[in-house]
Parts: sequence; C-alpha cells; structure tokens
Amino acid sequence: MTTTPPPTANLRGAVDLSSLVHRTATESGSDAAAVSVPSLVVDGTDSNFTNILELSNTVPVVVQFHAGTPSPGLTNLVREYAGRFLLATVLASANPQLARAFNVMNTPTVAAVVGGRPIALYEGDLPEAETRAVLDQLAALAPQKGVTGTVAPQSDGQQATQTEPVEEPLPPHHQEAYEAIAAGDYATAIAEYEKAIAQNPRDELAVAGLAQVRLLQRLDGVDAPSVRAAAAAAPVDLAAQLLVADLDVAGGHLEDAFDRLLDMFPGADQAGKDLVRTRLLDYFEIAGAEDPRVALARRRLTGLLY
Repeated sequence: MTTTPPPTANLRGAVDLSSLVHRTATESGSDAAAVSVPSLVVDGTDSNFTNILELSNTVPVVVQFHAGTPSPGLTNLVREYAGRFLLATVLASANPQLARAFNVMNTPTVAAVVGGRPIALYEGDLPEAETRAVLDQLAALAPQKGVTGTVAPQSDGQQATQTEPVEEPLPPHHQEAYEAIAAGDYATAIAEYEKAIAQNPRDELAVAGLAQVRLLQRLDGVDAPSVRAAAAAAPVDLAAQLLVADLDVAGGHLEDAFDRLLDMFPGADQAGKDLVRTRLLDYFEIAGAEDPRVALARRRLTGLLY
C-alpha cells in the first residue's frame, strides 16, 4: 500500500466493534488505579486485536496501520500523554482482517477505538502540532463515551497486578461468535448470534453483533474501487448500491449510505423495499441508537413506509 491522498483528520465513526469487547468487573474512572499493560506501544495483529479491544474500555486505543515502519512521531506523542492512550501499530499487508475492518485504503492510516467503537482519524503523516490536536480531540471525546481510565506500562520483568480488569464470562453463543470473528469465520459467528437471538430476542448485543458480522462477511474479499465503479455505472442496480452502501458504513460515512438507500427506496419493488429496509435496520444497529444520524434516517424511513 502507498500513501497517495493528502493527510486529513476527522473524528467520524467506522464499523462498531463494541459488542466484541468483554465487559470488565473493574470500572474505568479517573479515580481508579491505572491498568497495567506491557507497554504503551504494542504490535496489533489479526490474532491479538480482540485483547487490545478490551483496553478501549479504559483508554482510547490509537491504531496506526503502516507499510513496514511505524511513525516514530506518533509513538513519541502517545508516550508523552503518560498513559492516557495506548498505541497499537499494525502492519497492514500482514493483517488483512484488521485492514478491512478499519477500511484501510492507504498507509499510513491512523484510527482509534473508544469503548469498542472505531473512529477514523487521518491518513498520511501529519505535522506534530496537528497530530497533537487530533489526540487532544480524542482525549476530550473519551469521557463522553465513558472511557476515563489510564494505563501504566510494566517495568522490565514486572508482572501484571491486581489492577488488571477481571473479565466477566460471555454467554456461550457470544463467546463462540467472538472466537469465530477472531478467526475470520463469519458464517459461524452469524450462526452463533442467531442462536443467541432465538433464545432471547431482546439480546441487544447479539442483534448488534449479528448486524456487524453480516457486514464484515459481505465485504470479505471485496475490491472497493471495483464496487464503487460498478455502482457508478449502474445507479439503479439495487445490489450494486447496497454493496457500495456497505463500504460507506464500514468507512464511517453513514449519511452517504443512508441517503443512497433511502433515495432508492421509493422506486424499488416490494422485494427491493424489504431488502433496503432490512439493510438500513442493520446499519442502525451498527451505528447505535444514540447516533443523531440514525435518528434522522429512521424518521425518513418511517415517512417512506407510511
């Protein structure tokens, strides 16, 4: 991967991973002891990222996708914040599942995860002052999401202490889904979430998890430029528009996805309308009911239905 566009900074959301984060018995809080971690800078991989996600309930986890060498500037800045952030550096080419989940198109790409919710930050290399400003925005956002803790790196040879969070066990089907997602086995994860919902239709985490995994499965192996070219060439092809809307949601461009499908809704036949409605409801679960963009789109969909 190569960096071609100019660096841009923003705080727009991406695919919600919050249902994949184990809740802990230790609550995050400004008055709580710092959670012990091996280092403030860790290597993130497809296989270990679920463990890193756990820490996003305590501090914002900054994620840098690189092509071979992480940016020393970002590394140094994260360390300056003395435990208010954890930095995970990810070799994009070696970790395709993470690259897809974060919609990485170029390197370097920098994102964050706060309480399990990914946030796209910027592409390219920013000057130090701009990078610091982005981190300051992220630090200000974290308490709004209930993330108010700190982490402390262990000294050489130091073992984790009792300040580490104690994980509550997930329900069996959730655990099976969680492990299947980590292995890239989306079909099994979908089946496990469906079993959990069959047992308890009010299982909100299973409903959200199912929507998220369906999105990941639909985008597995998809070539984004080809999908967008196909949608542009066939503006009335519902299947093409649904797939490009998936890309928009994965990249955090919720308004684009909502508008695309809501614009198509009136002209679709009944089967198409049912498909669009189902897909939009999945998107609403992924984004979360508290997102104001969801409320606006839901009102517009209701108006079209009735």
